[in-house]
Amino acid sequence: MAEPGYRAVSRLDSRSLAGYKHAGHAMLYAAEPGKLFGKIPLRFAVLMQMRFDGKIGFPGGFMDPRDGTLEEGLNRELCEELGCDSKVLRIMEADYASSHATEALPQKVVAHFYTKRITLEELRKVEACSMQAKDHGREVLGVIRVPLYTLRDGFGGLPAFLTNTFIGNAREQLVEALRKLRLLNEAELRAAVTASRVG
Repeated sequence: MAEPGYRAVSRLDSRSLAGYKHAGHAMLYAAEPGKLFGKIPLRFAVLMQMRFDGKIGFPGGFMDPRDGTLEEGLNRELCEELGCDSKVLRIMEADYASSHATEALPQKVVAHFYTKRITLEELRKVEACSMQAKDHGREVLGVIRVPLYTLRDGFGGLPAFLTNTFIGNAREQLVEALRKLRLLNEAELRAAVTASRVG
């Protein structure tokens, strides 16, 4: 599902679009066996970040013309925003998930999205490294975890999280990734999305 103003394009076709800037972003996630308050299963830790403009998005950014591939550009951006070298984190072509083009912004952009499963230990290293990253406190105000549960009130947790303001189509990327990767079952995901619209 694409956000209004965004259209799905293939990775191959996106490279031939004239006049578009390319951006890459990655959703990093890990199995999380812990429980909130000893009761609510956390299931997975999914990382997003608070941006300089107060919006929530995924780590990444615009590609530089000197970047040889989309993945090289994304890995450079992740290094700047998360402070991790390639020994800790490296996005590969196999992690590619989707591309969406938009003309709704001040400039034409193709947003390339990647998802990468890592271990919980690796995810914690990413969180720790992010505090020392070049862009920490400037472009990135901090990494955050997405709550993958709904509290008994039917709104706390993921539904409330989805009411935040997201950059571009990051909200839709998140929901679609949770669905495709089966990090939540379809009934739970639909209920959370519906509750977020009502709340």
